[in-house]
Amino acid sequence: MKHGRHDAIREVVGSSPISNQDELRRMLLKRGFDVTQATLSRDIRELQLYKGPRGYALPNGEADEDIRPSADDVLANFAIRVRQALNQVVLTTAEGSAQTVAIAIDREEWPEVVGTIAGDDTILIICPDAKQAATLRTKLEGIVR
Repeated sequence: MKHGRHDAIREVVGSSPISNQDELRRMLLKRGFDVTQATLSRDIRELQLYKGPRGYALPNGEADEDIRPSADDVLANFAIRVRQALNQVVLTTAEGSAQTVAIAIDREEWPEVVGTIAGDDTILIICPDAKQAATLRTKLEGIVR
């Protein structure tokens, strides 16, 4: 079932622009796959989809760890603003891009990052302490600006 669903996602994303998860979920439903948002988010992560200006896409048309965009590229393209609140950093992104950016940050395994929580256009980045949050804020500001 999962393999067939992944094939359907690849087909849908490859054949037409898909701008958000709800649109992708509706397209999958038409193909006989009734999935929850949590399952779809997991599938997107497993297939390493990224969200660009034209919607969801597979890196270079295939899921391959060596060809996914770097965190610097994703941040430069989608991050808008960085703010710090104690041991947390709040990163504002372009609408619909927060999950893509959060995944890129998580993959970097930066020592300043304990974890991320992504919404639609906002990411909460949790750091071990305020000092490391300040270090991360400075790092992100250097990439975003």
